[in-house]
Amino acid sequence: MDTVAQWYYRVHNAIFSRLKYLDGLAPLALRLYLVPVFWVAGTQKIAGMNSTIEWFGNPDWGLGLPFPAVMAYLAAYTEAIGALLLLLGLATRWVSIPLMITMLVAIFAVHWDYGWAAIADSSAQDVAVRLDAARDILREHGNYAWLTEKGRFVVLNNGIEFGVTYLLMLFTLLFTGGGRFISVDYFLTRLWPAKA
Repeated sequence: MDTVAQWYYRVHNAIFSRLKYLDGLAPLALRLYLVPVFWVAGTQKIAGMNSTIEWFGNPDWGLGLPFPAVMAYLAAYTEAIGALLLLLGLATRWVSIPLMITMLVAIFAVHWDYGWAAIADSSAQDVAVRLDAARDILREHGNYAWLTEKGRFVVLNNGIEFGVTYLLMLFTLLFTGGGRFISVDYFLTRLWPAKA
């Protein structure tokens, strides 16, 4: 008679062994999620490069990074080109590395001082007071119904939450690659298989 553990693993193996044929979907989902994130970030930096350089270099109201022009160009083009490579699933593992570096810089230079949460907890007393004051001002001086038509107001906390999430997604892609069947990398490795 089978034990519970034997039964569990027989069912587990019967179901999940078949998922290996679809294992390219997870890397594809990560890639497609990250494409607009990095495309928008990179192209916005490129479009306003002078402002980006100033923000990167200014120690008073910016990031105070060394070599701001070099850093701004590296960040902007890494993000924009990285987005295109992720879209294609081309050089996925390689492009994950510089994109992870940009995320680490963003986490420590931009978001670290604000803690974890990207959006402030609206139930916290000090945040709730600010939100109520903003709502009152908007109800009195603005078209509140139109302003809130697409969603509620929030207080941006600007913490590391999103940066760490993107970093972990890229870290996963570093190990999985672009994925089976739905990436240029997959077809290139089939064209030129690695020598044992």
